[in-house]
Amino acid sequence: MSDDENWTGGFYELCLVLGAADDATVDRALRSLWRVAGVHGCHVRRADGSGFAAAEPGVAALHEHGHLLATLTLPSGARVVCGGFLFRYEDVDTLEFYLPLGALARVDDRIGGYPFDESSGAESLSWRGALDRWLAAVAVAVHGEVPIHRALIGFEVDEGHDVTAGRRYAAVVTPGVDGVEYRPADA
Repeated sequence: MSDDENWTGGFYELCLVLGAADDATVDRALRSLWRVAGVHGCHVRRADGSGFAAAEPGVAALHEHGHLLATLTLPSGARVVCGGFLFRYEDVDTLEFYLPLGALARVDDRIGGYPFDESSGAESLSWRGALDRWLAAVAVAVHGEVPIHRALIGFEVDEGHDVTAGRRYAAVVTPGVDGVEYRPADA
């Protein structure tokens, strides 16, 4: 966790749009997310910059520290750092769960300089597809405990990410009357 190179390159994210701002919902969603994704521990950066301190994963820690940091084991068996934060805008809560590309690139050579190198287009779907499906399964499991409005998966996505026009650079999970629909990224 203390290796700064793990935290470089931007974030590959699961963005859970929770709906109207509500601390109790955020707290339940975060705890569910941590459990379902198999996150190990919870840490925050010390205010004096002297490393990390253990924290209880919950809305109080999000409000106090901004980002919560931890590790997890990917379905591939590789262990990487991860983090989460709350984005509250215009009375809508979005819980962002991220895997830094620096950490992902260390465990999978196909990632390279994504999304800024020559193999970042459709070729990147070779590694993104499996990661997206796993993150989608995490979103579906969280939704089973704490209803979400939708989830977006991809490079630095957010609630306002346009997934309707043209090529879809983010995968989308949308709950509906007939269950949960998963639409994979296609670019």
